Amino acid sequence: MPFSPPRRLRRIARRLRAMLPSVAEPDGDAAASGERRAWEPPFDASAPAPPMSYPITDLAALASRAYLSAAANFHLPFNRASVPGPASVLPARRRVLVCHDMEGGYRDDAAPQGGANPDAYALWHWHLVDVFVYFSHYLVTLPPPCWTNAAHLHGVKVLGTFITEWDKGAEVCKEMLATEASAQMYAERLTELATALGFDGWLINIEVKLDVQFIDNLKEFVNHLTMTMHAAVPGSLVIWYDAITVKGELDWQNKLNEYNKPFFDLCDGLFANYTWKEKDPQDSAAVAGDRKYDVYMGIDVFGRNSFGGGQWTTNVALDLLKKVDVSTAIFAPGWVYETKQPPDFENAQNRWWALVEKSWGVLQSYPKQLPFYTDFDQGHGYQVSVEGQQVSSDPWNNISRQSFQPMLKYMGDQAQLQAFINFKDGPYSGGNCMTIKGSLRQNIIFSEQLFNGGLGMEDRSVHLFYSVRADASSALGLSLDLSSNELSISILVAEDIASFTRKKQNHKYGAYVKADKVEPYAPDNQDWFLYKATIQSSAGYKLTGINVVCTLKIAGKMSPKTEDRISGVNADGSSPYHASLGHISIQKIDANTEFRPAGSWITEGEHILWSNSSNTTKHVSLKLSWKLKTPDQLSLRKYNIYVEKSMADPNAKASRNYLGVASVDAFYISGLEVASEVTGLKFIIQACAHDGSWQKLEECPEFFLDIVHSEV
Repeated sequence: MPFSPPRRLRRIARRLRAMLPSVAEPDGDAAASGERRAWEPPFDASAPAPPMSYPITDLAALASRAYLSAAANFHLPFNRASVPGPASVLPARRRVLVCHDMEGGYRDDAAPQGGANPDAYALWHWHLVDVFVYFSHYLVTLPPPCWTNAAHLHGVKVLGTFITEWDKGAEVCKEMLATEASAQMYAERLTELATALGFDGWLINIEVKLDVQFIDNLKEFVNHLTMTMHAAVPGSLVIWYDAITVKGELDWQNKLNEYNKPFFDLCDGLFANYTWKEKDPQDSAAVAGDRKYDVYMGIDVFGRNSFGGGQWTTNVALDLLKKVDVSTAIFAPGWVYETKQPPDFENAQNRWWALVEKSWGVLQSYPKQLPFYTDFDQGHGYQVSVEGQQVSSDPWNNISRQSFQPMLKYMGDQAQLQAFINFKDGPYSGGNCMTIKGSLRQNIIFSEQLFNGGLGMEDRSVHLFYSVRADASSALGLSLDLSSNELSISILVAEDIASFTRKKQNHKYGAYVKADKVEPYAPDNQDWFLYKATIQSSAGYKLTGINVVCTLKIAGKMSPKTEDRISGVNADGSSPYHASLGHISIQKIDANTEFRPAGSWITEGEHILWSNSSNTTKHVSLKLSWKLKTPDQLSLRKYNIYVEKSMADPNAKASRNYLGVASVDAFYISGLEVASEVTGLKFIIQACAHDGSWQKLEECPEFFLDIVHSEV
């Protein structure tokens, strides 16, 4: 299987890979560097500790079901994905599978509650992806829930990896495939894991040579895994990697043929090794017949003997596969991050994925259902805001926090006006906002599509909320594209309608809706203004696009001829433009988010552990959990966790601090510093609904830890 080991060993491995069809590290980065990972012995999974995601490294642990035992695995509740996956089968078209193998896996993403690295790797081009595989060289690679949550939000399926390689892998296979019953049992264990943790299936990579006597049981393993996954998880997938042949030989075919088709026939697809030649995709399509879209031709982004060279010429292979009309498996797109491509990761990543989009186009569409909410959060940043008010100034990363990502076009440095994700200015919500900055001519309307939707309007009206921060001369609105079988219309929504209607391009909009200012939730809103508009639609229409629309404001009444003669501050007649979009929320008219009052919840603090650091301070760790007293259909997106410290001095004001975000109904507080004058800790659990609204802090459930009367 392709891999990406670090530093000097990576260079050596590349030279080896140029000579061999496939070379693999026995244990990824950890094996190459001698690094001991946190979950290796003497790790005790049952002991309370900051939650982590980790793989299963041997058959005994897989067979024992220890990972799924709450008593044996303290980390289990934190590793369950909270966003359900797409239950539908993959569309009948060519698809993009992304196989994420970076630095041995389980890096910044291994912390389900996130970490402190604002520059951690993330993926945000989900509109170009159908399937995401989390890969490492451990026996059972379980996707960290942050990846599953972000991918599922965007309609992308997530697979874990089962891999056997080298001599140790051969011994594993002999034990696993000793009998038909054992093959079925291990397949069932993998199905149980995917079902319990909320991901969508498996990539199976048997990269060893086996005696032919084991092949029948290997086929039964693949068959049974596919059947049990399909029964347990609608829309699930099992993909076979092209390594071992039906004769038991470790011989990468680089295409679908008679030597690997017996496995392909038992599962949902083949990941063909990436050293294929020009005619191999066509040969594979011919062998697959009406299942040609289930053939995923591998492309190694590192370019190791891969067709087209990968890297910045990955599109060469994509263009050929598009012509043949088969699917692709893009391996290790983290190359951009690992090799520190200039000028920085954000720009390099956008530039690289622009190659994919130019070749294959957009694959996913959203919104598909209401409510629709985005604050453009990429899952990392340098601060955190809630509805315009900053709650934290600490750097952070947590991919689970991603909201719907806009499909911004990569323009390089050529465009006079650019839309980009902004991490520097204060966000409206989450860790970033979207900014449009540059220069614009007075009579021009700039528009860029943010989302391509597929939302049936069903003869109803909707509320549109959005937040804007702009210079005095910059006007920003949104346009909604509505389409039916017979007609398409674009509706422009803005507060300053006149600045748009007086421009030459205004004829492209079939209707105009004035947005009204709304009182902000937070008193300190960092200059953000919140707007609300009502959009009416007829039956048969779908919301097919959401666009940001920008122009310069016009002061006073002017004729079109007068506008054309207005001079900008720049030599080319343009003027500076600078505005930011903080969030978008689309809701049903009759929607009313009702958060349950504090008294409706049961909150608990468990595994409370104190330690003294000095005469004036101590530290506390505990697991905070919550649940409704009467379970109902309440569906919440996430929870912000705060702590308020009560002081011995009755005149002292309690301080409130933001601790982090929870995607599940539990949060682990690790080593919280407590000064000697603090008498109590009140933990506040602030719920967020799917429309982006937050429960008022004074109405949230709480857990109080009385320090004076507790054992410290």
